[in-house]
Amino acid sequence: MSKLVGKTAIVTGGGSGIGKAISETFAKAGANVAIFDFDEKGGKATEAEINGRGQSAIFYKCDVSNYDSVLAAVDSVLGGFDSIDVLVNNAGIAHIGTVATTSPEDFDRILNVNVKGVYHCLHAIIPKMLEQKSGAILNMSSVAAIAGLPDRFAYSTSKGAVHTMTFSIAADYIKEGIRCNCICPARVHTPFVDGYLEKNYPDNKEEMFQKLSEAQPIGRMALPSEVAEMALYLCCDDSSFITGQAFPLDGGYMNIR
Repeated sequence: MSKLVGKTAIVTGGGSGIGKAISETFAKAGANVAIFDFDEKGGKATEAEINGRGQSAIFYKCDVSNYDSVLAAVDSVLGGFDSIDVLVNNAGIAHIGTVATTSPEDFDRILNVNVKGVYHCLHAIIPKMLEQKSGAILNMSSVAAIAGLPDRFAYSTSKGAVHTMTFSIAADYIKEGIRCNCICPARVHTPFVDGYLEKNYPDNKEEMFQKLSEAQPIGRMALPSEVAEMALYLCCDDSSFITGQAFPLDGGYMNIR
């Protein structure tokens, strides 16, 4: 693949799960991938794996909830590359609970990472894209943004914000050569899912894994690589006519019950 040759792509949360798959897929497609992640171990491991295949990746330790940290990472990217062509706002954290069981501290934590983290990256990077008169932005939304899921109050709130931020960015910058879309995955089989099952269902992990899988009508969870392939399409020139759109990747969850 050569869909991103010569382009620089920032992937937040690029050291694990969906972000790692996107980083690997973009690097395979020819991009110089800047991996923004707070997890130094995971970020460096992904960087090493990509570079070990003769592709291009650099890890930058970054806390997206801290604007100064984002600015420092962006400045470092621009110190090595002339452009920032693609931004994937993937970094995020999960939370389980209703409004009654969600503490103010947990609510703030979710919003700081999942909403302000996206804002910080947009605010820091869009000025460079405006200089270039080009750029592709992809936000990671969720089916939680468009469907009522039990026990996901704070998480759904945060993803709803990311969802509508996508449309606002697309509308504001459509005349400036900047596109913005989002993907709305259902459950994806990541290390987070495995850790969740190990912590909460150590005695019946297989049974619960099957139950979580069957929540998608197609009968399984998505693979991170499947999200990454859609991300590649939406961030390369093949999708140059697409902006302001939300793409469910949900195994039939929204429309087939």
